[in-house]
Formats: sequence, C-alpha cells, structure tokens
Amino acid sequence: MAGFRKKLADAALELIAPTRCVGCEMPGELICDECRSELPWIEQRRACPVCGAAYGDLTCTGCEADWETRSMVCALGFTGAAPRMATCLKDYHELRLAPVNAVAILTALEEASFWSALDGRPRFDAGAIDAVCFVPATAEAYERRGYDHMELTARELARMLGLPLADVLAREKASDQRGLGRTGRAENLAGTFRVVDNVAGLRLLLVDDVVTTGATVREAARVLLARGAEPVTACSLVRVW
Repeated sequence: MAGFRKKLADAALELIAPTRCVGCEMPGELICDECRSELPWIEQRRACPVCGAAYGDLTCTGCEADWETRSMVCALGFTGAAPRMATCLKDYHELRLAPVNAVAILTALEEASFWSALDGRPRFDAGAIDAVCFVPATAEAYERRGYDHMELTARELARMLGLPLADVLAREKASDQRGLGRTGRAENLAGTFRVVDNVAGLRLLLVDDVVTTGATVREAARVLLARGAEPVTACSLVRVW
C-alpha cells in the first residue's frame, strides 16, 4: 500500500511540476536524448593522471604532478548540461540526479582503469579500494539544503561498486572561493577539513562534484593522509577545463 501511495504521489507531482531536462529544460527526462548525446565526456587516455585535466596525458598545465591524491579521474568537462547536473542536485533539490551523477563518475572510473597512474598501476582499481568517502558540505550548507549532495552521490557510487561508504570528513566554513586564484583557494581551504573517524590503513576513493583548481580535493586528501589513510584516489563529476 505504501508503494502504491508513493507512485500516486509521484504521478500527481509529475502533473503539477513535470520533469524537465537539466540541460535544456525540455519536459520528459532529467537529461534528454540530445543533451545526453552532447555530454562532454573526458577521454581518460588523454587526461592527466594526476589532476584529471582533459588533455594532460603528455604535458599538463593544470598541475605540477604534486597532488596529494594518487590519481584523479573526472567524468565531464565544464560545458553543456554537465555543470547543471552538479548544480541542480546541489542547489535545486533535484535528488534524482544523485544516481545519474554516480553512473557518470563510474563510467569514467571504469574507463580510467585501463590507463596508468604515475605509479604504474591503474588509475582506478575497485579491488584496491576499501571504502568510498566524499567531500562534505559544511554544517551551514547542510542545514540550509537539508541534505548533503555529495553524500547522496557517493552513497550511490559505493553501492554500484559494492563498497562501503565512509563518512569520515567534516568541513568548516571557508570564505567564498569565487574570484580567488589557485594559491588563494588553497590558502582559503587550509585547515577547513578534519577527519572524524579512524582511517588508518584505509585505501579510499574520495568523491567530489566539481574540480576547478583542485584545492578542495587536495586539502581533503591531505588530512586523510595525515591521519594514516593509504594513498587516496579521487574522482569527480565535472572538471573545469
């Protein structure tokens, strides 16, 4: 009976506020066929194994091969429907995007498993990961939204990979990152993450939604490593070119 009531409520909601494509607002699906066909997938063989930049396999201008993460795998470039896939989940309560975004990340991870990180091992290997963790929202953001968008995405990704979810990071509020350069972003985020559970010896997959300079992921990985985590593999839905 509860399942029937939910279906009835969903049908009523669809009549009042029909599902629209997050890319073009065409009614029908969360991502319509046209926007889905134009998603800016990053070719992992061409991507930088360190920072995930789309064309950094030979020479990367996005990093100096000094990131705290063992490898960084990003699914989509910052164009078309891709950034809206992140923001509509984060800021517009479209929670149905969590599994969609997780599938996109998983697709990139599976492709990246065929290509080497700097250590010579695959950029991603599910058998070499103990748990999935995520870059958390601040307490203020969680209270404002009522959910943590990255927890939802990471939970779906962990389920698809058959791995446990490790909610091990907490985040203090930092100043607005917009308008800050690479160095400013890093300085702004220093000390804003803390580890709230034992991660010693764990091989973690760290999940974020959008990577720009990488300051957020790097700082999160740094504190995890400082608390004894094994080399951290990172991934994200979107990479700013």
